[in-house]
Amino acid sequence: MSNNRASDGSTIVALASPQGLGAVALIRLSGPSSAQIVASLGGMRADDRPELDRRARLRRLYDGPDLLDEAVVTGFARPRSYTGEDVVELGVHASPYIIERVLRLCLDAGAKMAEPGEFTLRAFLNGRLDLSQAEAVADLIAADHPAAHRLAVHQMRGGLSERIGRFRAQLIDLAALLELELDFSEEDVAFADRTTLRALLVDVRSELAALRAGYRAGQMAREGVATVIAGRPNAGKSTLLNALLGEEKAIVSPIPGTTRDVVEDLVHIGGVKFRLLDTAGLRATTDPVEQMGVDRTRDRMQRAALVLYVFDPADHSSPSKVLEELEGLNTGDAVVMPVASKCDVAENRLRMDGPEWKSVLPHLLTISGLTGAGLSELRHTLRATVDALGLSSEVLVAHLRHDELLGRADAELQQAEVGMTTGLPTELLAAHLRGALRHLGEITGAVGADDLLGAIFSRFCIGK
Repeated sequence: MSNNRASDGSTIVALASPQGLGAVALIRLSGPSSAQIVASLGGMRADDRPELDRRARLRRLYDGPDLLDEAVVTGFARPRSYTGEDVVELGVHASPYIIERVLRLCLDAGAKMAEPGEFTLRAFLNGRLDLSQAEAVADLIAADHPAAHRLAVHQMRGGLSERIGRFRAQLIDLAALLELELDFSEEDVAFADRTTLRALLVDVRSELAALRAGYRAGQMAREGVATVIAGRPNAGKSTLLNALLGEEKAIVSPIPGTTRDVVEDLVHIGGVKFRLLDTAGLRATTDPVEQMGVDRTRDRMQRAALVLYVFDPADHSSPSKVLEELEGLNTGDAVVMPVASKCDVAENRLRMDGPEWKSVLPHLLTISGLTGAGLSELRHTLRATVDALGLSSEVLVAHLRHDELLGRADAELQQAEVGMTTGLPTELLAAHLRGALRHLGEITGAVGADDLLGAIFSRFCIGK
């Protein structure tokens, strides 16, 4: 998608509500001819076009001489509209025939069909949103749980943009001083004190690092918390999955090795989406198919945010055996939570309540997937754990694009910081600062390329 398409004076139209039968459908037009086009549908003169005063009015729409529908028409004058252009929205009855005819009549009157994301692209190009806010619009539409919604709303309101803008303002001031030095290079004048400059670079890099540290939490907020249920065969993993989901998702059998592939489903706990993954039991096996399942279990644990390590107390003579198994897991950065299952069995429950188990495994959770005992505490612990991972932070980096650009900016600033102590020439220091500014600007769209905009906005739905 080219920038020129949004600035060529054309008027675009699209269905802005989902396809399908319903009570009302919303058709949106944006561009200088929006009001005139709608006036032609109503059999009105050009000077009797709909008012662009944000008030909803009932209007009759005609297909030639025939009444097509009665629509609620709302107009928004530029620049105080979503796109920054004249916008008219038609609330029509959601008949597929009416929708098709209204769109066709708009096209016949001079409108063009909007491409995916073109309304939001125009909002960006007209300064109504910056690029990170535009991406947040797509995130808001896709949000299916409160954490994702909260993150998208905060970014759409400029939370991330404000942080990036502050970094850029600090660096712009320093870059300007360095550029000034270059103008007076023959006079050997230093406008930017190197000690002050280095201290500021250290501070900015520290803040960038803190922002990047929230990328994992941002991913969890958008996509859900990857939570692997692992353990030996027949430890009660599938029973726990079914209990948390409230349905028989996974097959439960006393035969060891029943689960050989990853069984995945979603559950919402305290406004956060968890992606639960029931996995093959961890054990040495000569069965090549079961071994593939074990390998997948280990791979998923390395990529997970949380690992629920489920064990049957009857199979463990002491808590040190469980601790040994936990220490032998290769779970990357995942938080590992030991869970004793089958505690509806009296003998298991009594053993888990003993002081030896509590001293060795102070964070041990005891549950019964059959009776539901302990599940409430498990849900509460899961929710508290993701909060500790930073999921409730107001400003999070939620896109890989943002994280990569922050990393590139930091690399440039690191080169400049090192250059402070090695006597790097002023022109190279200035070049590193310009590089950092460019990468930060690409996050918000202060600088960018057409192909980048096309890649971002092509992922939007049509009508937005």
